[in-house]
Amino acid sequence: MTETAVQAERVSQVEARSGALHRELRLFDLVLIQVMYIVGSGWVGAAAKLGPSHIVFWTLAALTFYLPQAAVVIFLNRLMPLEGGLYQWATVGFGRALGFMVGWNLWAYSILMIPTFAVMVATNLSYVLDPSSAWLTRTAWYTPLTSVAFIAGASAVSVRGLGVGKWLQNAGGLAQFIVYGSLVAIPFVAIVRGALEHYHPLAVAAPTLSLLNVNIFSKLALGAFSGFEYVAIMAGECRDPQRSIARAVAIATPICVLLFVFGTSSVLALVPLSQIDLVSPVPQALVAGAGTAGWASLIAPMVILLLLVRQLGNTTYVLGGASRLPLVAGWDGLLPAWFTRLHARFRTPVNSILFVALVTTGLALAAQAGVGLQEAFQLLDNAAGLLYAVVYVALFAIPLAGARALSEQPPLWLKLASAIGLTVSLLYAIFTIFPIVEVQSWAQFAVKILALVIGANLVGFVIYAGASKRS
Repeated sequence: MTETAVQAERVSQVEARSGALHRELRLFDLVLIQVMYIVGSGWVGAAAKLGPSHIVFWTLAALTFYLPQAAVVIFLNRLMPLEGGLYQWATVGFGRALGFMVGWNLWAYSILMIPTFAVMVATNLSYVLDPSSAWLTRTAWYTPLTSVAFIAGASAVSVRGLGVGKWLQNAGGLAQFIVYGSLVAIPFVAIVRGALEHYHPLAVAAPTLSLLNVNIFSKLALGAFSGFEYVAIMAGECRDPQRSIARAVAIATPICVLLFVFGTSSVLALVPLSQIDLVSPVPQALVAGAGTAGWASLIAPMVILLLLVRQLGNTTYVLGGASRLPLVAGWDGLLPAWFTRLHARFRTPVNSILFVALVTTGLALAAQAGVGLQEAFQLLDNAAGLLYAVVYVALFAIPLAGARALSEQPPLWLKLASAIGLTVSLLYAIFTIFPIVEVQSWAQFAVKILALVIGANLVGFVIYAGASKRS
């Protein structure tokens, strides 16, 4: 059987199995989901550390990573619009073993991101409970308890399925538009209040070349601008996935770039550089701009509540993707059939969802033991980022090294874009063990990240080796 025939057979098999799933996602849903997922609230804080040169770095990140990523995802999804997304693409391009390990790294990234979202929710909620509530996040009970409750709620929505989850995710996308709209407008409120003398959102300064700036650039590229491939994990639950996913990517791309650039300018205008909260810079900027007196004092709590809606939608989305990867690996016989069992009514992989919920709850509690909140956030985020870098190296390598197995050969310009994206992904992987906040011990921080990533891949390899031996 030829390699292209293998792709055709796999497409047929996966589409047949996906017939049991409900096709809930339309173009409108996919656009809002991608804005919700890609436009994270923390990245504007990291970018603000660059000062007025952030516009240059955002532009460079878009050209060298964001656009290449969008082009590769559109190309591969058009050829293989399959449940499992990148797992399926890598399996066709590189074979069963590497395909499983790519899917495993994407799954491991997801289960580290969910506790990260939980930490962000706990921090943002503290701003609602009391604008001066720094004491809350320093207590031993608040963040762990909030994290557990948040993951439990997201899991319940995921079991119910995309029929309910997509409305929460749509609400999260709309909430993110409102949040960033408020963030863009809040400097003008501060000017009216007399708290800010002047504001020039598009003021540009020449960038300086330093290790810290290159570090932040790599995080803006792969960290902030990643995520187009994630929606393809649930292609089997999309209506007309070939067209709708490509169109959603094209629509969401310019929106995300503009929100990031103007949002960063607002943070930079309102918060001193040395005081930027890398976990929750958006609420911090809103509180600084709106103040605490009169009608303006209501702006920040309302917007922060919207941000919580976005984070709940985001978590259900990531948890949904994380539960679909064991489902498709189970279809291939690489994981127990237990993971493939669907809820009788909602047609969701309920066992897989519950498993992900238990793992992420354990990780959320373990990461917060013995370190500060900012360090816990950075530990989870950097380890997840290194796993994601591995995923993106594989994504960009498919048009370069796995193209022979595809039914259509990628054009030269796509290969060049893939080479650029691959280079940025490797740069991010190198820098991701360097924290951009102060930590108790840089060496221990790096060891923890590498131990998590290496340990996760060893576990994945053992699971695959065992499954191959049984089969």
